[in-house]
Amino acid sequence: MHRKIIIFGIIILVASFIIKSVVGGLRNIEVDDFHPSATIFLIDASASNQNSLWKQKKFITQMCSVLDPEDQIKILKVSEDAYIIYEGGPHNGTTINKAMDAFTQLNNDDFGTAYGSAIKKAMGHALNMQKEGYDPAIVVMGDLENEGAPEGQINWETLPKNVERVKKYSPNLSMTFLFAHPSKLDFVKETLTPVLGESKLIVAPEENADKTIRKFMKAIGR
Repeated sequence: MHRKIIIFGIIILVASFIIKSVVGGLRNIEVDDFHPSATIFLIDASASNQNSLWKQKKFITQMCSVLDPEDQIKILKVSEDAYIIYEGGPHNGTTINKAMDAFTQLNNDDFGTAYGSAIKKAMGHALNMQKEGYDPAIVVMGDLENEGAPEGQINWETLPKNVERVKKYSPNLSMTFLFAHPSKLDFVKETLTPVLGESKLIVAPEENADKTIRKFMKAIGR
């Protein structure tokens, strides 16, 4: 009888230790604070960007491949005008490639790159996706050349103010500029870093673009 009491006491002690360890472990587990992302890609289909276009389309598919199935993307073609050519999940690779191949071909009737109009539309989409519970990111693929009608170009004096307004409603907004000449990217950096900060603004020429995917994922909270 005495032996049974001792054994029972040992079992209670062991069980108490296990329960205490499990409860302590659960307290130390951080809750996964996952927020789906909405990435809005702008891809330059103008004549000056045609030589790099195939690389940029390939890079978009690479960026999409590392996104989560719960994320959403939009792709806007940028030429004389800017408009959506794809929206949906990031892993629909075949459909994404078909859309980019079909709508980014050189059109000799289009002259110019309406980067300003495209970014304005992208920020509108960013605000809409924020309302739907997504953290927005804008990725600009192209040479950032000023071509065509002035009203379609980026107004670098007002852009920081516009980005700041969007950030009031989308505090996790990030922006990425890829494949432009370093001199243009340096100007982007000087202009937008005071608004976005180092961690939410990514710039890289073609030569360093492949190094930015990890930075991009960090910028969207992954």
